[in-house]
Amino acid sequence: MPINNSPTIRQRRLARRLRELRVAAGMTHADSAAVLGSAESKIGRIENAQSGIRLPDLRALLDAYGVVDPSGRAEIELLARESKQKGWWSRYANAVDSAYAAYVAVEADADELYNVETNLIPGLLQTAEYTRAVVQLQTPELTAEAVEAQINVRRERRLALTRENPLQLWVIISESALYHRVGGDEVMKAQLEALIVDSRRQNIELQVLPREDPMNACLSGPFVIISFPGSSETSIIYAESPTSTLYFEEEGDVETYATLFRRLNMAAANVSKSRDLIMDALKEMV
Repeated sequence: MPINNSPTIRQRRLARRLRELRVAAGMTHADSAAVLGSAESKIGRIENAQSGIRLPDLRALLDAYGVVDPSGRAEIELLARESKQKGWWSRYANAVDSAYAAYVAVEADADELYNVETNLIPGLLQTAEYTRAVVQLQTPELTAEAVEAQINVRRERRLALTRENPLQLWVIISESALYHRVGGDEVMKAQLEALIVDSRRQNIELQVLPREDPMNACLSGPFVIISFPGSSETSIIYAESPTSTLYFEEEGDVETYATLFRRLNMAAANVSKSRDLIMDALKEMV
């Protein structure tokens, strides 16, 4: 089922992990509360991401749940610390909506993204002028300052692709998105040229789904599968519509989207052929 949109998605990840560990250990809320010498309601608040958890309490629960692997404990403790921290995106708290800020926070923690786009170039691969055109088209009421903030956020998001341990990005773009002249011919030309450059990066696999492929019928909307460094963490799904954003975390939902991505991956042109399709679109912008 979808989880609530929230600027504290990290807290939800921590809460979910602690709940999974408790259940795997065969313990009830009452059992966990006894470990901490607290009321059961405290465990409920922690597992529902309604409150954080102190490090001594976290370590006591990990002991009770039988988590002895040092690296596993370190991952969970790091997540607990980071759930209380603000990232670079907090500088734009007054310029972007909370749902977008929540997504940026999740993306910043990821080590792998699997992104399907139906109508636009993915945000991480957008040029500044393409982003400007998209923002102005989608929200024409925004001030010039707010538009610049959106561009700056996209620019900082993109740094994940060139950090020391770069984000691994798998992208599938519907071919039709290459022909939407967002911002006009010159803006689109520069965007397609940038896509070709990005497609040669070792940490980016960019595929195009040809317009004639019947799998286009399965493109109900854009979505992202977000995976995290911790081996014990389950991936989550981000999906959006013009009026809402949703995160899915249940195993069945994640597998449904993962299966769809695999099918699209098989149907889409390979990386080399996809570059040819981008070049074909680029020729029409000249």
